[in-house]
Amino acid sequence: MSQPIITIENLSVGFQSGKSVNQVTYNVSLDIKRGETLALVGESGSGKSVTANAILRLLPKSSTRYLSGHIHYDGIDMMRCSEREMRGVRGNRIGMIFQEPMMSLNPLHKIGRQLCEILAIHRGTRQREAQKKALEWLQKVGIRNPEKRLESYPHELSGGERQRVMIAMALINEPELLIADEPTTALDVSVQAQILDLLKDLQREMGMAMLFITHDLSIVRKIADRVAVMQMGRLVETNTMTEVFERPQDPYTIKLINSDPSGEPVPVDMTAAPMFEVKDLRVWFPVKGGVLKRVKDHIKAVTDVSFLLRTGHSVGLVGESGSGKSTTGMAILKLLESTGQILYRGEDISAFNRKQMLPIRSKMQVVFQDPFSALNPRMSVAQIIGEGLRVHQNLTPEQEDKVICDVMRDVELDPETRHRYPNEFSGGQRQRIAIARALVLKPAFILLDEPTSSLDRTVQFQVLTLLKNLQQKYNLTYLFISHDLHVVKSLCHYTLVLRQGQVVEQGETQTLFSEPQQEYTKQLVALS
Repeated sequence: MSQPIITIENLSVGFQSGKSVNQVTYNVSLDIKRGETLALVGESGSGKSVTANAILRLLPKSSTRYLSGHIHYDGIDMMRCSEREMRGVRGNRIGMIFQEPMMSLNPLHKIGRQLCEILAIHRGTRQREAQKKALEWLQKVGIRNPEKRLESYPHELSGGERQRVMIAMALINEPELLIADEPTTALDVSVQAQILDLLKDLQREMGMAMLFITHDLSIVRKIADRVAVMQMGRLVETNTMTEVFERPQDPYTIKLINSDPSGEPVPVDMTAAPMFEVKDLRVWFPVKGGVLKRVKDHIKAVTDVSFLLRTGHSVGLVGESGSGKSTTGMAILKLLESTGQILYRGEDISAFNRKQMLPIRSKMQVVFQDPFSALNPRMSVAQIIGEGLRVHQNLTPEQEDKVICDVMRDVELDPETRHRYPNEFSGGQRQRIAIARALVLKPAFILLDEPTSSLDRTVQFQVLTLLKNLQQKYNLTYLFISHDLHVVKSLCHYTLVLRQGQVVEQGETQTLFSEPQQEYTKQLVALS
């Protein structure tokens, strides 16, 4: 077996707050060998990213305290070397891909300039040679029209394209070690598969080692040679990928493996009355141009989508980013202009204006994808949950407080925490707050827009169980938007597969996934 390219010994890290130090990792020891992929897995807050960022000393200098340990890389003790030596390693010999490419790319600079800058800093490459190399790497990572993309800004690229640019930036100096921190979390399954294949191909071509950080065990199965499992700052198990999945030793590892979405949707009445009948729904955004701003073309977000959603049932919308899933949901709620027919409990609401929609608004609610940005950080939990009550109902403060406490118990949150703020809660708890906000008005219908995609598998499992329990208790009707087919299979009775704004295939969920008819559906099922 080859020698380790990097060795971490007894790494303990803490963050200073006032006079106290909050320790977040405890004596973490692991190594990565040349050419191998080590997957570092665990829930949010387990210390994965802190460990990875410590390798390149990217943690905040003012508050970080390295309490113990050594990190050895090619004869260099990374914990004790000078900042000048670190600059020679960062981005040059060790590359890093961050979780959110939109936050990592400079929005003010074109892609070409950002790639050339890395070559200039680390290699002293001249402009013409750097541009040639940048173009070569955009081609390597599978960017279409790379010459054009060199002149694009980050916001002009899709999520998958931005992630490919981040990979090009991390690998353009051909590092010996790549640290990939949740590089596929926000991507749909087809783009995710492309990114994983790309990383494996480049790794083979360059003989590069990789530290791959994730909370998604299905990705670990596809990419890892060895797996290290972290829980609450401690390394609880390290072994080959096969051993960890087939013969896990630690109870926490067993819990993680068993947290994959599973089970059946809740039992329903197959003859229940329709809540929504959608016929030939179309959302086209006009593209205007010229001096007179005449309509020159349309962006066809959704074209001729039709389906039936029965009371108490769950319908899933699946497909890639940009396939029209969220647009369909927003149009049904009359939050986007559309053509076609939308029947709500037999009544045609297609042409309803804002005033006509107001009486039925309280019966339709939304839970959004990101629990961090969906909650107002300046409002307490009680204010967030009670906001709808103040708009739609006329309750006394005592009555409002009782309703808020009741709904918090429904979503398994302690009512005593209702005066705290969102930043004091974990991601899973924040999503429960968002569900409570939707539930407080006793709606008949909830649009769930990727409500579990940013959550760890164990937390995702808990939220799915909660959604099923609430559906059974209150006979709720869900329209569930997701790119995770395992989650859809667990929750939804009926599923529509969307691509480029059109329905490719639809049918009963279990049948659709076990016997897909269309080639695109077969691809999605194979990749899940």
